[in-house]
Amino acid sequence: MSVLIWIIYDISDDKTRNKIAKECKKYGLIRVQKSVFLGKLKTNRVDELAEKCLDLIDDKVDSLYLFPFCQEDFRQIKVLGQGFDKKLVNDEVLAQFF
Repeated sequence: MSVLIWIIYDISDDKTRNKIAKECKKYGLIRVQKSVFLGKLKTNRVDELAEKCLDLIDDKVDSLYLFPFCQEDFRQIKVLGQGFDKKLVNDEVLAQFF
């Protein structure tokens, strides 16, 4: 079973931040803000990605959140203001999720 997942992070070290972004992309997630990824993952892959991220970050100073959503809950999300970074996310990408 697949779930939609948000990955949101605040990582102080540029090198670590880049490694996290690369891992997210390897898992097929799409960057929707500078420190936010969105995508669909099989349930067991969420835990796998969480473990990889935990190995990369410094858990004393960095924060990384993985928020799984079912499709129905995801459709109820309200995006206010600018929402997604228009340089990163086009209408074709948004159509995959909304």
